[in-house]
Amino acid sequence: MRVGIVCPYAWDVPGGVREHVSGLAEALMDLGHEVSVIAPADDDAILPPYVVPAGRAVPVPYNGSIARLSFGFLSAGRVRRWLKDGNFDVLHVHEPAAPSLSLLACWVADGPIVATMHAALPRSRALHAAGPILASALEKISGRIAVAEAARSTLVEHMGGDAVLIPNGVNVGRYEKAEPLPGFPGTGGTLGFLGRMDEPRKGLDILLAAFAQLAAERPGLRLLIAGRGDPDDVLSQVPAAYRDRVVLLGEVSDDDRVRMLHSVDVFCAPNTGGESFGYVLVEAMASGAPIVASDIDAFRQVLRDGKAGELFETGNPAGLAAAAGRLLDDPAHRAALATAAAAAVRELDWSVIARDVVRVYEAVVPAAGRVAVAL
Repeated sequence: MRVGIVCPYAWDVPGGVREHVSGLAEALMDLGHEVSVIAPADDDAILPPYVVPAGRAVPVPYNGSIARLSFGFLSAGRVRRWLKDGNFDVLHVHEPAAPSLSLLACWVADGPIVATMHAALPRSRALHAAGPILASALEKISGRIAVAEAARSTLVEHMGGDAVLIPNGVNVGRYEKAEPLPGFPGTGGTLGFLGRMDEPRKGLDILLAAFAQLAAERPGLRLLIAGRGDPDDVLSQVPAAYRDRVVLLGEVSDDDRVRMLHSVDVFCAPNTGGESFGYVLVEAMASGAPIVASDIDAFRQVLRDGKAGELFETGNPAGLAAAAGRLLDDPAHRAALATAAAAAVRELDWSVIARDVVRVYEAVVPAAGRVAVAL
């Protein structure tokens, strides 16, 4: 099968949707399918051979974050040319309601279209007002997938219709083994955080407050942080006495991302909301890192109601500090959580998830011919 996949977000910016698209594309190719991905990217960007650049991305506020999207005549022209050259059996768009390439692709394509919803969006006047405009594109979609119940609810509330639930996948084998970063995790214990440091809903400020509480009682404890953001702003939130125990890696490569997850005693996910799934959790689970996470719906589902990771009251630094402290003091419990997480995450391996996605493709392809460019 020839599959065209549309990623709405900039390829050079790490994020759950981009990780999902790349993992799915590679898993589909492993199954013998031909795959091409189009994504916002500069023409001179270093990309995998299966990714086609759609031009430079523009930062736009979206779902409590700053998303880097492509939209306009140049992007529309490139999407149209990619569709014509690809001669795809099925087009798979991600986040079709976002003002980016997926929406453009729906507008200009005819034929079998599958859409995956990732975001958990609150009720939005903007989305409601844009309903008639979106409808002209979304009505072309033949099959709908949601990565979690929260994403499915968003689809039902804002756009109508329903979707089959197929969660995010992860290449478990890629995460299982890696050398820790030099000097980690160390004898005093290490907490870890992975995500955009300057995005409020990722909750780094909550973790920094919790770390300050723990650091006062644990002289050797360190905090390892990877992700984009202003280091000075982060360190300004930490008492001066503990700043030398906060290690900021900045944005890391895919390989160092895995090494970072193998460098911590407890991985912390203090997100405050806006997550429909929690891709960073499945990465940590596949890496064998014991997890403490906010008790939001998406995380509770991924962590099997606390069986595969500790949950704490969302937004409560004291609750995070208490949960992390218990795990730091109990190696046996950390090992038990890691074992439970490893078993749970195997059900999310791309070798399993990709086959579920293919079944959706197979359901919509017989209903129409190849994907064509609308006149």
